[in-house]
Amino acid sequence: MDVTPLTVPLWIMAVVSVLQALLLIGIGVAGYVAYSRVMTLMNELEARQIAPIREKVDSILSDVKGITARVSEQTERVDHAIAGTIERVDDTAARVRAGMYEKVNQVAGVVRGVRAVIMALLHTESHA
Repeated sequence: MDVTPLTVPLWIMAVVSVLQALLLIGIGVAGYVAYSRVMTLMNELEARQIAPIREKVDSILSDVKGITARVSEQTERVDHAIAGTIERVDDTAARVRAGMYEKVNQVAGVVRGVRAVIMALLHTESHA
């Protein structure tokens, strides 16, 4: 059997396979180079742009936390002040109510006494 006619296509296939392998290796190397360039660019971008912005945001966040804490403290103080004021108003209202009740009872007692005197006078006059 003569293999000579098959040797040329086999050589062509071998050369094409080697070229494909070299092409794949080249694509892999180019991909790695592109990846390393992109990563370097991203690190530089982060150092130049993102890091200063991040510091500013962290500073603002710290300020907001401080303000929130102060507002919370002030709210608590106002709440205690309002509660104390309401308690004092209730106490004052109770004292005024008790004082007024006492005065009204005294006036009512005087009126009842005057009424009783008038009724007694009218009753004694009608018997006379």
